[in-house]
Amino acid sequence: MPPGEHARKGKGLTVSWGWFDSPFGQVLAMATDRGLCGMAFAAELGCDRTLADMRGRWPAAVFRHDPGAVAGWASAAFDAEPGGADSGQIALHLIGAPFQIEVWEALLAVPAGQVTTYSEIARHIGNAKSVRAVGTAVGRNPISWLAPCHRALRRDGELGGYHWGLPVKRAMLAYESARVES
Repeated sequence: MPPGEHARKGKGLTVSWGWFDSPFGQVLAMATDRGLCGMAFAAELGCDRTLADMRGRWPAAVFRHDPGAVAGWASAAFDAEPGGADSGQIALHLIGAPFQIEVWEALLAVPAGQVTTYSEIARHIGNAKSVRAVGTAVGRNPISWLAPCHRALRRDGELGGYHWGLPVKRAMLAYESARVES
């Protein structure tokens, strides 16, 4: 993401989007011409609220319902290694503040089938005292599943929250575990 892009709230961006089936129910996939910028799950909030949530992240962008423009990336996200971590075949366009992007990149380093804590992420980015800010950034992750925020747990090992619903988080962790074990 070029410097200042986050501050423009999506101004100048065209975001194509579509709904797709996934192992975790309906997924909203969004992309710019630079790559996938959003993945969100509707099981907890429903399709309308999920779409509104994601559109609200970049209110100045132009949104175009064009499932064909994002179908390949959406499919590849679930065909890749558990957690969609094989970003070699999926171009990502991370749109967020620099600190958020640093946290999301740290999530990309968590291996499939493993978990981490918000404290470990804070230490990983060199800011051990920023646990709450890390938690907030994890919760604002726009590319769920690909930047595997579902792998972040509380220090006590509890699941904590998940923006798209704890049942989805549990399903993701179980799905990953089964794929890694096989």
